[in-house]
Amino acid sequence: MPFISAKTDFGFKKIFGSPQSKEILISFLNAMLYDAQPTIEDLEIIDPYAAPSVTGLKDTYLDVKAKITGNKTVIIEMQVINVEAFTKRVVYNAAKTYATQLRPREGYSKLNPLIALTITDFILFENTEKFLTHFVFKELEENFEYYNREIELVFVELPKFNKELEQVENLIQSWIYFIKNAPLFDEMPEKFASIPEIKTAFSIASRTNLTLKELEEVEKREMFFEDQRGAIIKSRKEGIIEGQIALILHLLVRRTGEIAPEIQARIQQLSLEQLEDLGEILLDFTSQEDLIAWLESVSG
Repeated sequence: MPFISAKTDFGFKKIFGSPQSKEILISFLNAMLYDAQPTIEDLEIIDPYAAPSVTGLKDTYLDVKAKITGNKTVIIEMQVINVEAFTKRVVYNAAKTYATQLRPREGYSKLNPLIALTITDFILFENTEKFLTHFVFKELEENFEYYNREIELVFVELPKFNKELEQVENLIQSWIYFIKNAPLFDEMPEKFASIPEIKTAFSIASRTNLTLKELEEVEKREMFFEDQRGAIIKSRKEGIIEGQIALILHLLVRRTGEIAPEIQARIQQLSLEQLEDLGEILLDFTSQEDLIAWLESVSG
């Protein structure tokens, strides 16, 4: 894989927050926030590497922060793992960043609007198929907006974007395709040759342009996120198995009477597939002897 992934905090910072990333970030933000219109003409990237090192590689710090045209602040976070209370964390980061603009004794008129752009590698909103959603404060019944759009929340959900390379049609889709799929290519697809900012993004993401220390950092983060994904899958699978066992024991008790502890222990050692088989066949049992005979058959 010659290109690093923008899905890790290091990769995203490297591509979108480096000193040479200004034009990249302008193009990306215009695409995500302003329907690819050239609304942002200039910006200032605020040091994305100022975040402290914390347990788990990522807590509540942001991946990229920038001042854009119109005296707005944009904060960007790339999130791979769906952690507990993540939606609250998004609001917390936005509110905290908005409030901390003021220095002591400054008036509220000094507050500038803030946009929080959050990119997730998991589905956040089950009630829509849109991969790009934009939230502002609005009156509940008449739907008019609060003054000046002081805080906006924008979300990109990568799993909802499933276009193949030949189906990519515009700048919005091109950037999302890049974030989601760049590491899958050995070289930059010709389709993006006409977009200078994405060409530069591929260049920055090239592993051949990284130092040895940066490559080690990339590998550390990629391994961390794979371990996290594995742990989540394992815990979910264990949760399913526990639920299956509880249901099967309940049905067996109703069908054959109280189950001896040693028989319960044998059932708890079954795989998920074996539990599913037991769940189907137990309705044919007339006694615990039938259950024991079945357990003997699968253990043999």
